[in-house]
Amino acid sequence: MSPATPSLRRFFSCVNGASFATAPATKKKNLVFLGSPQVSVSVLDALLDSSSAPSSNFGVAAIVTQPASRRGRGRKTMPSPVAQRALEKGFPHELIFTPERASEESFLFGLKDLNPDLCITAAYGNILPHKFLEIPPYGTVNVHPSLLPLYRGAAPVQRALEDGVKETGVSLSYTVRALDAGPIIASEKVEVDDYIKAPDLLSALFDRGAKLLVHEIPSILDGSAKFKAYAQDNSKATFAPKLKAEESWVSFEQDAKHIHNKVRAFAGWPGTRARFQVFDGNGNRNTMETKIITTRVCKPSNDVLVDEDDIVFDGGSLLIPCAESTCLEVLELQLPGKRVMNSAEFWNGLRGQELKKSI
Repeated sequence: MSPATPSLRRFFSCVNGASFATAPATKKKNLVFLGSPQVSVSVLDALLDSSSAPSSNFGVAAIVTQPASRRGRGRKTMPSPVAQRALEKGFPHELIFTPERASEESFLFGLKDLNPDLCITAAYGNILPHKFLEIPPYGTVNVHPSLLPLYRGAAPVQRALEDGVKETGVSLSYTVRALDAGPIIASEKVEVDDYIKAPDLLSALFDRGAKLLVHEIPSILDGSAKFKAYAQDNSKATFAPKLKAEESWVSFEQDAKHIHNKVRAFAGWPGTRARFQVFDGNGNRNTMETKIITTRVCKPSNDVLVDEDDIVFDGGSLLIPCAESTCLEVLELQLPGKRVMNSAEFWNGLRGQELKKSI
């Protein structure tokens, strides 16, 4: 079977009829990695590279990831980014598993048969049941892109950027049944630039998390991490619910800083969408929908912004009056079905038509 078009097995219980119990004995600890999206790849790379070192005391015994799905422009069925990366690095395709749910009995039976000492999760995207957590004797450790107990949940980076935080980080914590509430093994703080977008910050945090994890694995596998891990202060917990497509609309009745932070937070998916009113030379009005890609907060100028509903082009950017006498500077936009364009290209495409905020 060609590695380029793998048929990823769904369960541990059937791999050419062989049982994992027959695998050769080794002194190294068995580690199972669970991750799915592109941001998880840096963690997988770090584990595979570290496990191949002569002094390593663990080996990656299996990889668990989300099933193949349709994505991209052609909507082709493709393995998860983690599965693709594992195959690129020569990891056996029969040791990459894609259960629909981690609670499936056949999956749990196969996991037990593998005798994992430790499981590592990084944006796996599947709820782990109590039966799963009971299997590895050294526990399950999660790489989470926030300073727990802040931003527990599915979208910690996006919600942190939406809130305009100046500092975030990455945490290693033991997984318990309560959401992201387990004892913390280690964490690392990261300053947040005012213009960084969610995909870039996610990538940076998982890169940091991968390095932190490799540094801490020896203490996790010798048991000392259990003693140094500290409980989270639940009274300080905040939550980061999953983003919804309907949240993507922006209103210029909010202040510019709020909108700018939302543009950064929702970059990638679902994006931030806005409606404008376009008036031709005869005063006919049409509604235009667009995605706002890149913004800045600017100081409004009375010489440029005369009417609170007018959108003007100045200094290479669109200037949009917002609430509380603030101004949003839009640098890049994207019309439906079109490529991302800078504001000059967008403005030239209007061919002299007036642009106003949507009513």
